Amino acid sequence: MQASRARLFKEYKEVQREKAADPDIQLVCDDSNIFKWTALIKGPSETPYEGGVFQLAFAVPEQYPLQPPQVRFLTKIFHPNVHFKTGEICLDILKNAWSPAWTLQSVCRAIIALMAHPEPDSPLNCDSGNLLRSGDIRGYQSMARMYTRLAAMPKKG
Repeated sequence: MQASRARLFKEYKEVQREKAADPDIQLVCDDSNIFKWTALIKGPSETPYEGGVFQLAFAVPEQYPLQPPQVRFLTKIFHPNVHFKTGEICLDILKNAWSPAWTLQSVCRAIIALMAHPEPDSPLNCDSGNLLRSGDIRGYQSMARMYTRLAAMPKKG
């Protein structure tokens, strides 16, 4: 547990130092618990998520970095690899392909990449996955854009 605290503290210092270096990710540590983090990530450009800001919740295990953090979307998102109700993310690096070389910041980067390149063959959101698998790109994009507007964009006025 001491090693994981030291690692998280090091990542915290890096995040503070590099805030301006990665404007697409805003990673914040809970004031009272270094094992709880949140992130705000910007939807990738040229995707239905562009213009949206999505909140993620990180629960970091005491065995970190030997075990991956649990990450989920708090913002509703229509994406084949994200469970619509729970926000659970199906991403190999959060499961069997985890490596201690990954950081919370690089996990955010991988999630942004997944948003831009969904994997419809292993869906947690079957409706979204089925649209892509059947070739209905337009249907998928319009649903994803609609939910981005509803859940991830600031309300006007």
